[in-house]
Amino acid sequence: MGLKPKRIRILGVPLDAVDMAQALDYVDHLIATGQQGAVIAVNPEKVMKAREDPWLLEQLRSAALLVPDGIGVVWAARLLGLARLERVAGSDLMPNLCALAARRGYGVFLYGARPEVNAGARQVLEARYPGLRVVGNRDGYVPEQEMSALVEEINRSRADLLFVALGSPRQEAWMATQLPKLDVKICQGVGGTLDVLTGHVPRAPKAWQAVNLEWAYRLLREPRRLLRQTALPKFAWAVLAAKTGSNARQNGSPPA
Repeated sequence: MGLKPKRIRILGVPLDAVDMAQALDYVDHLIATGQQGAVIAVNPEKVMKAREDPWLLEQLRSAALLVPDGIGVVWAARLLGLARLERVAGSDLMPNLCALAARRGYGVFLYGARPEVNAGARQVLEARYPGLRVVGNRDGYVPEQEMSALVEEINRSRADLLFVALGSPRQEAWMATQLPKLDVKICQGVGGTLDVLTGHVPRAPKAWQAVNLEWAYRLLREPRRLLRQTALPKFAWAVLAAKTGSNARQNGSPPA
């Protein structure tokens, strides 16, 4: 139990070969043993960004857990023969961690999102998971000059789990800067998960999730995401090129 996950690399970017149960078990182990670290969701967009951004790549390398959030990285890992992964959506991992916290008595702190979303998420989680100790919450509109006070507030709460809903890459930057100052054990970047929990942003219907088209549903609802999604074809092309190069080397030929 609590074994460190196998870390693979997709296009040079690290990713942990975990399913949901393994991710929860490892986080539980880290908290129980007093270890600290960040949990970051990895998808094709983040892979392509990390290939161009040495700072982001280093944050991923130093994270405690990198979950395969996008179906694209699951597909890539299988195609490249690295691992047979299952998708571990960050928006599913967060409530599952709250269920774990309720069972174990871990304290939870919510930071980020709009004030009404943040407060509403606290109410939803406390109602959904009886016994959950949400020991504090703050919205995402904390001025930079008050950040030290926020860190002190989180530390006073004695939270074990901190969920940061600032969106990527802002939440990764915040965790990299502030986590060394915090007493929390695990800090997970959860993006828009609080909006989903409170119903402010609808999640894809189960049928779309079942066929791994949640990304397409979000794109249809939020066309402004189209620019961000241009990373998907680039990612697919790079993975296919890596696969072709691997096959060529296996056959004794130089890659094209």
